[in-house]
Amino acid sequence: MSNVPERFNTERAGLCSALHWKSQYIWSEPDPTVPHSGDGLFWCAMTQTCIGPDGKLAEPGNCCSGERGCHCGASK
Repeated sequence: MSNVPERFNTERAGLCSALHWKSQYIWSEPDPTVPHSGDGLFWCAMTQTCIGPDGKLAEPGNCCSGERGCHCGASK
């Protein structure tokens, strides 16, 4: 069971390919002895801010559905 709040879960299906977060840029295997930071620092590549083009927060809980008008397709 993960301690990450569901809205910050970067493993959810259908994440927008424009959604980015810091750990995407760390090229190493996860260390199971280090707790997940859960920092919640996400940004949209389209706006380069934490707010998407539609004015809603850019975070996995909001960016995992094609129903969002700015969704760029699934990243996984």
